[in-house]
Amino acid sequence: MKKKALWLMAVLVTLALAPAAFAQTTGGAASGAIDWVDVAAALGLGLAALGCGIGQGKATASACEGTARNPGAAGPIRTAFIIGVALIESLTLYALVVVFLK
Repeated sequence: MKKKALWLMAVLVTLALAPAAFAQTTGGAASGAIDWVDVAAALGLGLAALGCGIGQGKATASACEGTARNPGAAGPIRTAFIIGVALIESLTLYALVVVFLK
C-alpha cells in the first residue's frame, strides 16, 4: 500500500510541476496580443460545463421525482442516477482535456 501511495505522490508532483516547463511563451501572447485560441477554449469549456450542469440538475430532479412516486424502486433509480451523472460529468472532463491539449 505504501508503494502505491509513493507512486501516486510522484505522479501528482510531476503533474503539478509540468506546467512550469511549458511556461515560456514565444512572442505572440507575451507581447500583449490576444490569443483567440485561448478565448475559444475557455468559452467552449464554459459551455460544456453549463450544459453538463443543466443535465445534472434535470437528472437529479427526475431521480428525486421517481423515488418520491415509487419509494420501492429507490435502489435501481439511484444506481441509474449515479451512472448517468458520472457519464454527464465525464463530458465536462473531456472538454477540459481538449482545452489542455490545445
